[in-house]
Amino acid sequence: QVQLVESGGGLVQPGGSLRLSCAASGSIYRVNDMGWYRQAPGKERELVTTITRGGDTNYADSVKGRFTISRDNAKNLVYLQMNSLKPEDTAVYYCNAKLIAGTMSAYEYWGRGTQVTVSS
Repeated sequence: QVQLVESGGGLVQPGGSLRLSCAASGSIYRVNDMGWYRQAPGKERELVTTITRGGDTNYADSVKGRFTISRDNAKNLVYLQMNSLKPEDTAVYYCNAKLIAGTMSAYEYWGRGTQVTVSS
């Protein structure tokens, strides 16, 4: 069984910063692409950013220059550094991982999400 567990969400003022973390654990052979998605109230879940195992990144236009994704392959961790936060960044942030499990089968997993609220 594989789990993704996010941490680091919370309440922050506009212009502030937060760092999210996500740890993949369980029977894992290799974690490939990892990413962050978010879902605001009344809206569909949207891509925020992804990172390949080799470190190639992709960002939504709305977060370019403000958010930075990084990962630690040895520990199956992915991070999201969020700077210059805006009220419109308020959402539940979900970690995503595409991985090869210990059974050597490929799966896609989601975390349960962590709330980020940007408000004064």
